[in-house]
Amino acid sequence: MAQETKLRDSNLELYRILLMLLIIAHHYVVNSGLLAQTGPLVTDPTAVRSVFLYLFGAFGKTGINCFLMITGYYMCKSRITLQRFLKVFLEVLFYDIACWIVFVIAGYETFSVRGLLSLFIPVKNVGQNFVGCFLVFYLFLPFLTILVQNLTQKMHLALLALTGYMYVVLGNLPGCSVTMNYVSWYMVIFFMASYLRLYPSPVFFKKGLWAVASLGSLALSLVSVVICGRFFDAPYMLVSDTNALLAVTNGVTWFLFFKNLRIPYTKWINTVASTTFGVLLIHANSDAMRRFLWEDLLKNTQAYATDLWWLHAVLSVLGIFAVCVVIDLLRQCFAEKPAMAFVDKALSRRSS
Repeated sequence: MAQETKLRDSNLELYRILLMLLIIAHHYVVNSGLLAQTGPLVTDPTAVRSVFLYLFGAFGKTGINCFLMITGYYMCKSRITLQRFLKVFLEVLFYDIACWIVFVIAGYETFSVRGLLSLFIPVKNVGQNFVGCFLVFYLFLPFLTILVQNLTQKMHLALLALTGYMYVVLGNLPGCSVTMNYVSWYMVIFFMASYLRLYPSPVFFKKGLWAVASLGSLALSLVSVVICGRFFDAPYMLVSDTNALLAVTNGVTWFLFFKNLRIPYTKWINTVASTTFGVLLIHANSDAMRRFLWEDLLKNTQAYATDLWWLHAVLSVLGIFAVCVVIDLLRQCFAEKPAMAFVDKALSRRSS
């Protein structure tokens, strides 16, 4: 999800924007108390509101896979520099500190020296915390890049088969289980995306094939939410985690579809897309942010009982995205540019 200085194709940048909207929609449903309020599809399979919200929030984990596919595709041929890592790290640090200060002032957080100091350690656990795991994964990228560039195609396929079996096959077979660790799963996604980049088979460029495949995977995901909710009372069974079967097929097929779109470089698309990591860091920053955003500001559970529940959901997602985009553009202009200029100057002086 981190942005690079090189201009990127607007097709994949548009893809980033759509993915972030899906992730915000996912958080609208799962972080707001709505799941406890919606009717179980087992006992109420025709409840329009429940079905809509389950479908509306189904693609958060898919979004993570899709973002990592983009990162792996670009970064497997890129040189990972200290400046690039610091750019991502400082962005995370900026929003952690800024949001904490705002919520201390607003009364959502309690001030403590220990709490303040903990903000300077953005990686406090390596498990399923996206941002912390992404930072750790980013540090592995130089080693992963060397690895895939020195594998033969046959060995790369074997690595995909081994890691895919461990995480996807065992992770989805009844009676089997896999303890998820996002750092290692991101490596699996990197192996997938880098294979597509390093061994560009003609089948990867068949627009019609991947249009049908992506629509088919999307349709199966939507149907699975209803069926699994109806018969197992577990709507997100096949999309509930990043290694869930349909979250994986969505990640691969959607990526190949958007990669093959031909959209000319469009400045506004790329500009908005450059904020997507920031949008995530803002709206999913902490428990305090979730309480403020979904419970106190937007009042999701109360809106669910009104006649315009569906409009509230759609406008909330679009509104959060728009506000966060503006905030991150301001950060890029007034914080990131001078900070990175200082970093570049300091590093160049040190190397000279």
